[in-house]
Order: sequence, then C-alpha cells, then structure tokens
Amino acid sequence: MVRLADVPEPERSVIANLNCPVYRDTPLNKPVSAKQRHVSIVSTAGFIVRGERPMLSNETGYRTIKNDIADTDILCSHVSTNFDRTGFQQDLNVMLPRDRLLELEKDECIGKAAETHYAFMGATSPEKLENKARELGRSMLALGVNTVVLAPV
Repeated sequence: MVRLADVPEPERSVIANLNCPVYRDTPLNKPVSAKQRHVSIVSTAGFIVRGERPMLSNETGYRTIKNDIADTDILCSHVSTNFDRTGFQQDLNVMLPRDRLLELEKDECIGKAAETHYAFMGATSPEKLENKARELGRSMLALGVNTVVLAPV
C-alpha cells in the first residue's frame, strides 16, 4: 500500500483533505445459502468494452460487461501514476474474476454466476455514485442477483 507521504504533490494535498462520507447503519440481510447465490461482480476499475467511450474521472454512471465478452475486449479506463496495471494486463481475473466465478458455479459452490457484471469509475466521490449504485442494485435484484462481489481498484 502506498503511504500518503510517498504520494507526490499536489495529489497528496487532495487526498489528505478528502472528506470521508458517513453512511447510516444498514441492517444486515439474512444471507442465502451458497448454493442459492446468484452472483455478480461490481468493480471500480472503470472497465469498458472495446469501442466504448472511456470512463472519465468523476463519472457517475456504470458500464455493463457480459460474460461472453472476450478478456482482450475489456479495457481499463482507470488510470493513475500510482496504479500498476501489469497484473490486469496479464490476467483480467486479477481485477474482474469472471473465470473464478464461473468455476465456483461449475463446482456447485454457488448457484449461478450472473451473465452481466458492472464497472464504475473508482476515481469518483462515493456520494456522486450513490444514485447510480442504488439504481444498479434495484436492476440486479430484478434480474435475480442476490450476492455481489465488490472488486475495488
């Protein structure tokens, strides 16, 4: 992990002065058994499918990534001088573990891997993402998704 003292200015001052949002407590839901789980992945890597417009810093929307999209057609819009992309370039599963999820489904450890996964731009304030995150949550529930793997970047 990068230490704040190692981050160059002016980025260090921006990070040091960020206000962390406070969220109200939300009661936990009663979990379903693993074999009943319909699992989707939500990433903050700013993933796009080749040909789509890159996501920009502070973008509040999200993109969809279908399971049938080739790994080589998934690109990462999230760029930072402090972000080493080597692992992602060698194996997409480092940041979007679709193959691992499908293996869990095949091994009957989970009920079903979702056909669609989602990406937000992590370089966006959480408060600005809340409306779209709630919208996505409702959409996933309507599709039967009852478990989400959060893959922060």
